[in-house]
Amino acid sequence: MESKFDFQNDPQDRIVYIRSVEAQDLPDDVQAELGGLKQLYAVHSSDGERLALVRDRDMAFMLARQNDYAPVAVH
Repeated sequence: MESKFDFQNDPQDRIVYIRSVEAQDLPDDVQAELGGLKQLYAVHSSDGERLALVRDRDMAFMLARQNDYAPVAVH
């Protein structure tokens, strides 16, 4: 489940969206690596591409900020 993503690809678009994701909505191979987690948080680019899945909301925001992105929560 761990793979590297180059967050520096598009210096023009610095907004990412954070939203919760139910584990049951993820592919089976990803679910197999979750260790019983029922909910994760996804970081998405402005065009909807999922950039990362993380364990909790705080981590998603921290990941975005550490990569010079402006995170926005999506409900």
